[in-house]
Amino acid sequence: MLFLPILYGFLVGVALCLTFGTVFFALIQNSVDNGFRSGMKIILGVIVGDTLFVLAALLGTSFLPKIDGFEYIMAGVGVVFLTAMGLVNILKGTPRLAYPKTSFGNFIYYFTTGFFLNALNPVNFVSWVAIVAYIRTHFHYTDAQQYAFMSASLVGVFLTETALAYYANRLKRFFTPRVVLIFNRVTGVVFLIGAVNIAYSRLYEPLVAYLHR
Repeated sequence: MLFLPILYGFLVGVALCLTFGTVFFALIQNSVDNGFRSGMKIILGVIVGDTLFVLAALLGTSFLPKIDGFEYIMAGVGVVFLTAMGLVNILKGTPRLAYPKTSFGNFIYYFTTGFFLNALNPVNFVSWVAIVAYIRTHFHYTDAQQYAFMSASLVGVFLTETALAYYANRLKRFFTPRVVLIFNRVTGVVFLIGAVNIAYSRLYEPLVAYLHR
C-alpha cells in the first residue's frame, strides 16, 4: 500500500522546509526583493540538489567517484560560500551581486544560488540519508514504498517552498526599507551561523579527533 508512505513523505518534505535554514531565508529574501519568478528559479535549483541527494541515499553512494577528503573539500567550499553571502547581506543590506541582464544569465544566477545553498551544506545530504535509513529499518518499506515516500517528500518540498515564495512576494508592501534592512542582516547572520556550524561539525571536530588518535 502506497497511500501512507506518500502521506508521510509529503509531511516530511513540508517539515524540512520549515526549519528556518539558509535556503528558507534566501528564498524569502529574493522573493521579496526580486519577485515570485526569482523565487521559483531558486526553488528549481534546490529541488535538483535534493533529487540528487535522494537518489544517492536510495541507490547508495557506490556510484560516486572515490576522492580522498572529498567531504572535507565540499564542507570547505560550503563554509566559504555561506560566509561570503552572509557578509554581503550584513555589510550591504540588500545583496546586489551584479544580477545578469539576459534572461538565461538571470536563470543561471538564481538556479545556482538555490542549488549551491542546498548542495554545499553536508547536513542536507545527511538528513536525506537518515530519512532513508529510518524508513528502511523502522517502517520496513519495500523499494516501491521507499521511492513513493521520497518522491512525495520532494513534492512536499517543492509545494511548500513555492507557497513561501508566493506569499513572501504578496506581502512585499509590508517590507519597508527599515524592515528589509533588518531582515537582510538577520539573513546574513543565519548564513554565518550555518558556515560556523559546518566548519565546526565537518572540519574542526574531525580534525581534533584525528589529532587525538
